[in-house]
Amino acid sequence: MKIASIVGKKNTGKTSLTVKVIAELTRRGYNVASIKHSHHSIEMDKENTDTWKHKQAGANLVVGVGSTTFFNARKEHDLNRILYLLKHFDDFDFVIIEGYKSYNYPKIITSPNVRDEYTIAEVDSFTIDEEGVSQLADLIEERGHDIVDTLFANNCGYNDGESIACEIREGNLTVEELDSVHSYMSIDDKVVGLNRFVSDYLKQNILGVISTLNLDDYGVEDVRKIELIIPDSEKPAKIDKKTTILINDRNLMINQFTNDIITNSINAMVKSIKTEDDVKSIDVEISDIHDDNLTDADIVLKTNNKPVEINEFTSGILKETIFAVINTLKMDEEINNIKIRVEE
Repeated sequence: MKIASIVGKKNTGKTSLTVKVIAELTRRGYNVASIKHSHHSIEMDKENTDTWKHKQAGANLVVGVGSTTFFNARKEHDLNRILYLLKHFDDFDFVIIEGYKSYNYPKIITSPNVRDEYTIAEVDSFTIDEEGVSQLADLIEERGHDIVDTLFANNCGYNDGESIACEIREGNLTVEELDSVHSYMSIDDKVVGLNRFVSDYLKQNILGVISTLNLDDYGVEDVRKIELIIPDSEKPAKIDKKTTILINDRNLMINQFTNDIITNSINAMVKSIKTEDDVKSIDVEISDIHDDNLTDADIVLKTNNKPVEINEFTSGILKETIFAVINTLKMDEEINNIKIRVEE
């Protein structure tokens, strides 16, 4: 999703230019969303309609569904929160914003007195012709980018979203050169950046769990997008443990970053099974894996060096999830046996 904004002083043709840009991007076959910001109240519903009455009665969010769908919220939400929610609605190629001049997205300005470091073009919206609009669309294709905090480059090493966004705006870096991020996260309405490893790790873990579910019962045929909400969550406690991984009986070297992620994952899985209260060590062994097929693979789980009985459903989740975790490490060899030990 690429984002760009059109900003300027009042009566400088922001809306007319926004409409022209949206029309040009749509003509090119893109799926486009737009956001309009105003310092005044925007009413999306007429007085005395049913949905108007809902809001007057005290509803903080009113959704009207008919031939179209609209959302009317009493609260003004943060722009990044809205951009994140747009990812849930559809796979938008572009989001064109009118207004929000204080935010850090590529800006096309319609008046010189709003120019800042995020400006990529200044235009006269009253005299711009079709060729000029086409050139603006080209520029948005080249310099637009996703939510700033989700930008990562150089295979996870360069994770300062603001600096990356600046490089894209100046034409020194393209979106195609960024890390491929597979997962997006919001915590308490704040977008949290996930680099390639973490996003892939979460994706593979969740896919591993989902593979154990009978999705046909819920009418799911093809998994295209997964949305997960965890309400009323507690702040996770820091876990000071060490993880050792053996793949085909050979020790796998991992850095501290990877160690912490895998340790937290294994610890969380065991915690969800509700074994002993004070777990000092966890041992998991998955054996007899053939051609990445876990159906007939065996799994043994121990906590504090004592075997833990788990049913077929739980063993399936553990096998799929742990195998998915290991796959995020991009192993070059076929995996036949996995041994993991987590200990203080």
